[in-house]
Amino acid sequence: MPVHEFNVRRADGEPASLGTYVGHVLLIVNVASRCGFTPQYAGLQALHARYHDRGFSVLGFPCNQFGAQEPGTDAEIRAFCDMTYKVTFPIFAKIDVNGPKADPLYTWLKSKKGGLLGSAIKWNFTKFLIDRHGHVVERYAPTTTPEAIAPDVEKLL
Repeated sequence: MPVHEFNVRRADGEPASLGTYVGHVLLIVNVASRCGFTPQYAGLQALHARYHDRGFSVLGFPCNQFGAQEPGTDAEIRAFCDMTYKVTFPIFAKIDVNGPKADPLYTWLKSKKGGLLGSAIKWNFTKFLIDRHGHVVERYAPTTTPEAIAPDVEKLL
């Protein structure tokens, strides 16, 4: 099952199909606006801008499960991203990435690429690189910067 078969919610609450991204390379990231890694938004935006015309997109999924670092509403999160980092990549509705209410997308991502200490997401800004066929290629720790991922994106494009 490729990532393109999943449906998610946009920040405005409307359903969205990841089928829109068939043929694209994706970087799926659980994001937060009050995290030590929040400045990575700038690097994620730069990566998105650099490769978007070649079929690459960053997809941001806000999550408040780690230190309550994403407490705002979907509208507040979107406004923060727009004003602070001029984000042009999609920011979807806030989700859980772990536990019984974990979004099915994240349950699938974790089943395809476990982390260093198991499959659970350990913190904000965990990243999953998806190839053009919708398969998980790599999982990156929150400490891995978007700039460090650029060579892997290049290879897939």
